[in-house]
Amino acid sequence: MRHPSKHKQGITMPAIRGQDSKKKTRRHTRDLDQIHDDLHKEKHLEKYKSTKAAEDLPGLGQFYCVECSKWFESESNLTAHSKGKPHKRRVRQLKEEPYSQKEAEAAAGLTWTDNGKRKEDDEMAEAT
Repeated sequence: MRHPSKHKQGITMPAIRGQDSKKKTRRHTRDLDQIHDDLHKEKHLEKYKSTKAAEDLPGLGQFYCVECSKWFESESNLTAHSKGKPHKRRVRQLKEEPYSQKEAEAAAGLTWTDNGKRKEDDEMAEAT
C-alpha cells in the first residue's frame, strides 16, 4: 500500500528546495519598510544599488523605479510603468508610515507609557 500523501491521484507534494521556490526567491522584491528607507535616506538607496552589478541589470542599471524597486530596459518603459496601476498602488502603500519595533511592542502591551502626573496627587498637595 502506498503512503496516502505521496501519490494521491497523481498529485505530488512539491520539493522544499525545488524550482518553484527558487523562482519565488528570484522574484522577491524589497519590503515596504526597506523601500521607505530608500525614499528617505539617500545613503540607504546607494548602499543597495552598489550591491548589484550594472552589467547584470536591465538597461545596465540606469532606469530604476525606487517605489517599486525595479530596473527597466529604457526610460520609455520606466515612464509607462510609472503611469500604471501597480506603481500607483505601491506609492499609495508607501504613504503610510511603516511599523516599527516600538509600535509592535506597544501593540503587544510590552511597553510602559508615562501619562504624566495624576490629578489626585495635585489636589492632595494643594490641600496640605
